[in-house]
Amino acid sequence: MTTLGAVFRPQLPPERLRSVARTADEAGLEELWLWEDCFLESGIATASAALAWTERLRVGVGLLPVPLRNVALTAMEAATLHRLFPDRVTLAVGHGIQEWMAQVGAKASSPLTLLEEHVTALRALLRGERLTTEGRYIRLDDVALDWPPATAPRLLAGARGPRTVGLAGRCADGTVLDARAGPDRVREARRLIDEGRAEAGRTDDHRVVSYLLAATGPGADERLRAELEREGMASVPEVAVSGDAAAVAEAVRRRAQAGAHTVVLQPTADEPDPEGFVRFAAAEVRPLID
Repeated sequence: MTTLGAVFRPQLPPERLRSVARTADEAGLEELWLWEDCFLESGIATASAALAWTERLRVGVGLLPVPLRNVALTAMEAATLHRLFPDRVTLAVGHGIQEWMAQVGAKASSPLTLLEEHVTALRALLRGERLTTEGRYIRLDDVALDWPPATAPRLLAGARGPRTVGLAGRCADGTVLDARAGPDRVREARRLIDEGRAEAGRTDDHRVVSYLLAATGPGADERLRAELEREGMASVPEVAVSGDAAAVAEAVRRRAQAGAHTVVLQPTADEPDPEGFVRFAAAEVRPLID
């Protein structure tokens, strides 16, 4: 069965998160996803708060930019969340937006190498291993977590380009595809992921999360058109949907048929009713999805 989620966009002020998270929890939404975008909001701080404010809601962070983060710190934060809120946390890491990374002096000359080293070390630390490594970017000397998760958690990687998608298949436990990936690109990503998994000899499950830009209610078409123009996606087919629950559910099904296990509805940055959006996803769209 397809899992359905929604995004709390960091264009909203942090103090709005409590209301949106609680609404999602009460409405029965399966997952709420958060972003660590420069220079808006922290992924870990918002995830901790959303988890503490809710009872059953699963919270994803997609994604944590690895150039900003020492891998030991990421491991400590991830392990703490997984121990405090077992089975309710999904974390993804990724390159981050390169222009933003350059702004803070953290841009890597080889983002792909950094991501592979970070994912490999982070997964090992979260498995409770003691690690010494001397990579191009990741250097650890006899490092182990005192409080690793009770069970090794799934770690996802955000990916857009084909090399990064293949890397996610080799090294990560799942892949997050942004809203630019319509059904055809989701299908292609699944092929590249499977190639990477075969190369690494992996036979475990691999979760694919796909963001879907969506708008509903008064002015939905206009808001969606404006967002697509701002993001340079106006000519990209099947990356967004506006309309009622039936229209959104059909777009979700197309992503699922292309290979996504989880589809996360991404509201426009100017969504006028974030609480209403998550309620719409849970109460109206979810029942229409197989």
